[in-house]
Amino acid sequence: MTVIKMILVQVLFGMAACCVNTQSVTLHAQPVRKENLLHDKEYTAEWEFYFSTVDDKLGSIAVDLGFHNVAPMQDKQNVAWVSIKLKSPREDGLTTADESVLLGQIEDKVVEKVSSALNAVYVGRLTSDGHRDFYFYISDTTLFGKLVKEAMTGYDQYQYEFGAKPDMGWEGYLGFLYPNPQQFQTILNRRVVDQLEKGGDKLTKAREVSHWIYFKTEADRNSFLQKVRKDGFSLLSSSYDQKLTAFPYKLVITRVDKVDWQSVNEYVIPLWRLASESNGDYDGWETEIIKE
Repeated sequence: MTVIKMILVQVLFGMAACCVNTQSVTLHAQPVRKENLLHDKEYTAEWEFYFSTVDDKLGSIAVDLGFHNVAPMQDKQNVAWVSIKLKSPREDGLTTADESVLLGQIEDKVVEKVSSALNAVYVGRLTSDGHRDFYFYISDTTLFGKLVKEAMTGYDQYQYEFGAKPDMGWEGYLGFLYPNPQQFQTILNRRVVDQLEKGGDKLTKAREVSHWIYFKTEADRNSFLQKVRKDGFSLLSSSYDQKLTAFPYKLVITRVDKVDWQSVNEYVIPLWRLASESNGDYDGWETEIIKE
């Protein structure tokens, strides 16, 4: 089984159903393992977002995944942050659409000021519990506070704090901002859903969704299949490939499901967890584009 760093999208035209314009599409969300992200040691910006729980509160994290290739950077061994208290947070502690516009302007100003003056790298932000925090890695922290104050000029309505501390191993990025494997799967799920929408799918119709899982042993595969059948999944195919030395036992299952992001996460993440518990590797899901 080849693990790649992107979603494979293959569109096959010409298939249709009565009263519904459909395209058979391979939208395969594959888990990205951390070791596979470290092979080239080159930085390419790759911003993504996902939801997490931070101190028992809902958190929205936006992170530049590209720094995983180069972290930790030896010339930037200090993490620095700016924390802004929201004026009108939602009940869940996140931002309203209106306030996010102004916060975006503040973010741009702070990032430009700090990055240009200190050669800092901006790695991510957290929104949680009525605050929005910006995170940087820099070499010299001496002027950081002064630059933040200058960037916040004109935004007197906001209370804010800032700070910095040594972080030679980039634990703040690798251990906090960067998604764990399960969170990464939700990111990949959203990418596939985005492709459906770009193809003209309104995501309103349930349809057959197929899932690929690979196992170390036939017994593990059979045990997994027995469990998911109780949840309405059907066997589509199973095979053995000796070239796949680590996980040679392939399983493809299918079920009719909704394909909006929330719904996808509600059935993909349990499958992902069960695969891991069953000595398996959840490799992705596939569906078709339906144009109404």
